[in-house]
Amino acid sequence: MKYYSIKKILNIKKIYKYKKNIFKLFGWIKTKRISKTGITFIDINDGTCLNNLQIILNSNNIKKYNKIIYQLHSGCSIKAKGYIKNNFINNNNELYATKFKILGKIKNPKKYPISPKYHSLTFLRTICHLRNRTKLFSAISRIRNSIIYYIHQFFQKKKYLLINTPIITSLDTEGYSNMFNIKYKDKKFFNHNTYLSVSGQLNLESCVCSLSKVYNISPVFRAENSNTNKHLSEFWMLETEIAYYKLNNIINLSKKLIKNILKKTLKNNYEDLLYVINFYNKNYNLDHIYNIINNKYIEIDYSEIINILKNENIFKKYNIKWGINISTEYEKFLTEKYFKNAIIIKNFPKNIKPFYMKINTDNLSVSSMDIILPNIGEIIGGSEREINIKILKKNIKYKKLDKLKYKWYIELRKYGNIQHSGFGLGIERIIMYITKINNIRDTIAFPRYPNNANF
Repeated sequence: MKYYSIKKILNIKKIYKYKKNIFKLFGWIKTKRISKTGITFIDINDGTCLNNLQIILNSNNIKKYNKIIYQLHSGCSIKAKGYIKNNFINNNNELYATKFKILGKIKNPKKYPISPKYHSLTFLRTICHLRNRTKLFSAISRIRNSIIYYIHQFFQKKKYLLINTPIITSLDTEGYSNMFNIKYKDKKFFNHNTYLSVSGQLNLESCVCSLSKVYNISPVFRAENSNTNKHLSEFWMLETEIAYYKLNNIINLSKKLIKNILKKTLKNNYEDLLYVINFYNKNYNLDHIYNIINNKYIEIDYSEIINILKNENIFKKYNIKWGINISTEYEKFLTEKYFKNAIIIKNFPKNIKPFYMKINTDNLSVSSMDIILPNIGEIIGGSEREINIKILKKNIKYKKLDKLKYKWYIELRKYGNIQHSGFGLGIERIIMYITKINNIRDTIAFPRYPNNANF
């Protein structure tokens, strides 16, 4: 006899269609309530949905009832068999157990960290191996799983090929990243310097030159000593490269991708989404999601952004000029106060962007774009890739990169060269935007950040 998930049991509308009305399940106890009438009520969850299922234990049906009920504590794993009835008061299905067994006990209930009470997020970050047992983090995990699935679904439907790019690399894709060095017993395992990758883009570019449309979802690593609520040392990126695409093409694809993720999350993860948003923001609403779905992005050139910032009194004390980076402070002002909307900034100065971006005809800017969302900042960055081999070599030299290391990348411009473009989307950033989680460390099961690589 198969086991049924709690989500499946709670969603059964027509119990009479199940001939024997006998169900087996397993899960973990959340709460219990013992009555003096020989009946015990247990709420259990198996991680498949937000809501718990109530199991009713009756001393007339369960062997060793009195012994069992006093061994039940929050966190115990159990399995049960019984029949379902609908509670007409709250319209929830309940399981009346005919068989019941404890699978895993709680050794010392008084010391069990996940008791049925409020726990601060700071505390839960110290017990990441257990925090998915809370209602909040099980909901976050389901949302994260769904978002990654929606991304795969989006690209697979468009016949993109998934490429598993390497995590170990000898190259700095961006040209200016702080990278984690790999050594084995203080020696170079690969006979030269190798690092944890900051991006799979260059490898994807080699694949797009023969496979036309490719993408990956992979962990990337940054050795930056940053302890902000928006930075991790290990995080996940979607990256894609598309043959024959130009800047406008990837902008349109990016917008469709974001809208697709938001719509599907609203439709399929509604209960989990509302719970998480309400936890972090008591006066919650879904306006931030509907605004992106229903409103157009504001597309604007970098040069125009600089002019806007120059004319704002609050920034008069800053030395704002063409060529500076658009900082987090400027992003917040532009999206939350000036435009009050998501924006797409195009054509950044070549001096502040990586070597692989295509230089525009003005020889000052690159054919690039960043998508900036309110309260989050940059969520997508992309560009056309430089295909002129002379300019590419010049860019590599200008950025003071080792030309020999990039020899294979340069060769792509020699053999069957094609126009192509691509972009990257931060998985944790899109989760933060959708759920309104205010600390990126809560968007991933086991966060890695400076001075913390536990679990």
